[in-house]
Amino acid sequence: MDSKTISSPSSAAKPRLLDQVRQATRARHLSYSTEQAYTGWIKRFIFFHRKRHPAEMGEQEIARFLSSLATERRVSASTQNQALNALLFLYHEVLEKKIGLIHPLRTRH
Repeated sequence: MDSKTISSPSSAAKPRLLDQVRQATRARHLSYSTEQAYTGWIKRFIFFHRKRHPAEMGEQEIARFLSSLATERRVSASTQNQALNALLFLYHEVLEKKIGLIHPLRTRH
């Protein structure tokens, strides 16, 4: 008998975060364009926060990201809303982490 260990399905590595997002969008029969948009926004969110894992972040980081979209990138309200929906999908459906109210950051005058 061969002495090599065979990994069981339970010991298999967990899929990477964006692969989990793709699986979740497909399981919910979302369109391919929605999948692409959501993964794009999630990537931008992660890079905005210097590659921190979203599980380590929450409402404040989401608010900071959305505020930067509005103030620095000057995106439209609908674009900002799409980014928010992508992040809420990530937290609710993939990470299964509850997200409370997202308070907009106040700018200093």
